[in-house]
Amino acid sequence: MISQDLINRINELYKKQKESGLTDEEQQEQQKLRQEYLKGIRKQVLKQMGEDPEKEPKNN
Repeated sequence: MISQDLINRINELYKKQKESGLTDEEQQEQQKLRQEYLKGIRKQVLKQMGEDPEKEPKNN
């Protein structure tokens, strides 16, 4: 699930990146948070399509 705290932190890091740059630790955190966000979006899309997001995808 995508929480508002997750979105807020992603936005904070984005703004800081544009204003003054990020430290290596902040860049790693930003990447991790973005991956978590994308994972949540993918789950939402699969759920809307009626598929179980917890199942492994089928190979065609």
